[in-house]
Amino acid sequence: MRVHVVSDVHGNTSGLARAGDGADALICLGDLVLFLDYADHSRGIFPDLFGVENADRIVELRTARRFDEARDLGSRLWSGVDRDAAIESAVRSQYAELFAAFPTPTYATYGNVDVPPLWHEYARPGTTVLDGERVEIGGRVFGFVGGGLRTPMRTPYEVSDEEYAAKIEALGDVDVLCTHIPPEVPELVYDTVARRFERGSRALLAAILRIRPKYALFGHVHQPLSRRVRVGRTECVNVGHFASTSRPWVMEW
Repeated sequence: MRVHVVSDVHGNTSGLARAGDGADALICLGDLVLFLDYADHSRGIFPDLFGVENADRIVELRTARRFDEARDLGSRLWSGVDRDAAIESAVRSQYAELFAAFPTPTYATYGNVDVPPLWHEYARPGTTVLDGERVEIGGRVFGFVGGGLRTPMRTPYEVSDEEYAAKIEALGDVDVLCTHIPPEVPELVYDTVARRFERGSRALLAAILRIRPKYALFGHVHQPLSRRVRVGRTECVNVGHFASTSRPWVMEW
């Protein structure tokens, strides 16, 4: 078996269309939507609506962790705009292209910037959407948990620690844990470019130590201090570099 794994696609439709080449299956761990590209502030829903200068400013504020000022700027920009309608229209446009690029079969879960209620409208036959659920691929059991934990960023699919832990618990024993966010391990949650710790899951770390899967795969942190860390017998691997590299992580057995 050969399985390709991607996360944090962030609008990279052309790369996604090639991500399954040579594989028996593709796994996608979320964040399909591109709201704002922190490397290129001209790309994404936000600069399309409000221009690059405002995108530059909001990235500056968020990077400096001046979240209240960033929210104030956002409130001023959105004033007079039907925010929900504008975002939904832009997300739908991106999803139409991205889901059409998925090969068959694809197994996917949500990222924290995704909009789960829309996925089932765009997922075609051959794309299986999972969250707090498991599936067998080539004789191995894969468990999927989507979304992120609550943060000051207030992205669309953030859940409470308790809800997230319940989804992890519902999986039971699996061979491969597939999540959007990493376990709470310092080397895996620190973003070296954003210069901050992102939120990882303690419940996920506890499950890794208890279940001892062969792999724990995740994204979310785009430039981690370490892309791969062993926790007990489990290889914890960050695959969240797809938007910039177009390269999937390859698993063979």
